[in-house]
Amino acid sequence: MGMAATATNRDVLEMFSRLYQEVFEHDGYGNIQVEMRILHRGQKEVIIHCGKQYRFVVDYANPGVRQPQPS
Repeated sequence: MGMAATATNRDVLEMFSRLYQEVFEHDGYGNIQVEMRILHRGQKEVIIHCGKQYRFVVDYANPGVRQPQPS
């Protein structure tokens, strides 16, 4: 998934689950790493490292952070 596309949290969880299953079934060492960072406009970038990088931009509304209201 490219950086320009917006994904859902479900998309990220499905990819993580698929990668976990692949690593679990692999006959040897495997590693999965997840990074998250807050972007502008109420989004987060989620990067899953597992041999390759899988990047997602996910809409995120933190209830503790006041979002600007449209004019």
